Amino acid sequence: MKTTLIRSAKFSLLLAMLFGCLPMFAAAAEEKSLPTLYLIGDSTVKNGTKGLQGWGDPIAAYFDKTKINVQNRARGGRSSRTYRTEGLWDAVLKDIKPGDFVMMQFGHNDGGPLDKEKSRGSIRGNGDETKEVAVPDSDKKETVHSYGWYLRQFAKEAKAKGATPIVLSLIPRNDWKNDHVLRASEGYGAWAAAAAKAEDVSFIDLNGIVADKYDKLGQEKVKEFFPKEHTHTSVSGAELNASAVVEGVKSLKDCPLKDYLLPNGPQMTEMKTEKKAEK
Repeated sequence: MKTTLIRSAKFSLLLAMLFGCLPMFAAAAEEKSLPTLYLIGDSTVKNGTKGLQGWGDPIAAYFDKTKINVQNRARGGRSSRTYRTEGLWDAVLKDIKPGDFVMMQFGHNDGGPLDKEKSRGSIRGNGDETKEVAVPDSDKKETVHSYGWYLRQFAKEAKAKGATPIVLSLIPRNDWKNDHVLRASEGYGAWAAAAAKAEDVSFIDLNGIVADKYDKLGQEKVKEFFPKEHTHTSVSGAELNASAVVEGVKSLKDCPLKDYLLPNGPQMTEMKTEKKAEK
């Protein structure tokens, strides 16, 4: 009799645990079924340095989490070339499903050498030219393509998986001339726009949107967003840049990503939590 009671109690406990986990399993399944916005880029999108932040973290607070997931897959120090050659893009591509979105912003690390030091540079422009280089400290050879070519490949392969790619020009650095922040309208910004046009995908001139905001705020105020050097922003700077990305999303025609934005702006409690975590 005692043994039967023990077995009955164990069975009841097992049922309780099973049914208690059902809501958790249901929530996980629902989250997995939602579309995902993947962010790829460099440290200006995702930064793990204390006191600094990329715009890819605070932007999540602008989206309705019951309708879309936001995954910041950017990695510091990467260029459009090395994000691909290191397998980071392959990992994202493997997870992409129809209905997802891919937002890409590269350029800050693409101007480096092709085959020296960190060997992460890409050929300037949006052409199809290539250059064969020797990979430092190895016997390997690599075919290096243009900056625009890498963006076009990301966009092309994302579309093939049923996702919506969005190309962004890189955020401006804290460099000024005649009371105006320097823009990338004739360099990486123009090449990013050309790559998006070539693949017939959406383009956000983030460089121009942010530069307009910086010019309006003035050099002394903007200096507060760059506590260590001229490229990486503070949490406040990241929040401003995130708002600029959202402004760009809202301006896109025929892009369904805007439908997932919260109607009343970002969830401020979430942004405050992220800011506290950075301290």
